[in-house]
Amino acid sequence: MTVAPASTGPRLLLDAWRLAVGTLTAIPMHPPRGVDRRVAGLAIAMAPIAVVPLGAAVGLLALTGLPMLIKGVLAVAVLALGTRAFHLDGLSDTVDGLAASYDRERSLAVMKSGAAGPAGVVALIVVMGLQAIGFAYGLHGWRGGLLAAVAVCVSRLALASCCTRGVPSARPGGLGDTFTQTVPTAVTVLWWTAAAVALTFAAHEAGLDWGRGVLATLVAFHVVVALIIHARKRLGGVTGDIFGAGIELALAGLLVVLA
Repeated sequence: MTVAPASTGPRLLLDAWRLAVGTLTAIPMHPPRGVDRRVAGLAIAMAPIAVVPLGAAVGLLALTGLPMLIKGVLAVAVLALGTRAFHLDGLSDTVDGLAASYDRERSLAVMKSGAAGPAGVVALIVVMGLQAIGFAYGLHGWRGGLLAAVAVCVSRLALASCCTRGVPSARPGGLGDTFTQTVPTAVTVLWWTAAAVALTFAAHEAGLDWGRGVLATLVAFHVVVALIIHARKRLGGVTGDIFGAGIELALAGLLVVLA
């Protein structure tokens, strides 16, 4: 990624928006005119909003008359296509790297190679299966679609957690290095709090009890935190692959609780 001089004012917001949408979705977007750590941090903070179109696309499946399991599988397919399978690739690489060796450099080399190994394939099957089943049980009527859409957006808060100040980069100069430690802790806390409120409202509208949204948020948050702690212990920090793994695991956790 090319780092350009700092953006300011409206240009900062526009560049951050372009970076967020262009990185997190397959939606065509003009590249930002400049990327620095302020732009990167704001783009990460915008992540839940940037993927609203993907959440809406998943939510619309609830309005179809398709069998529930087919809707669940299609929801996972929509997200994979809508993100170029970018986060799924991160999940596969992360699991392969962590399973390959207890040696830090060896694990990072496996993650960087991009080749899918057996551990990564199994992780994809399990996590995507949980997501598909979770979507299947939730995608009923517009209220269920709303809940699914909110869950998709909330799962992207894994990025804010991975990029919170104090969480180091495992690979200086890597893809995720520009983004690490760019999000203030207060912003991360505020976003997760807002997520709990949004999920609580959406869950209640979908016929679930008030506490289900809060529980889902807590589970997703702790899944991501556990991943970060493990990555710091094994790798010394996070990478771009960890970002993707965090998103996929957070979404699976949300959907399991909400189902």
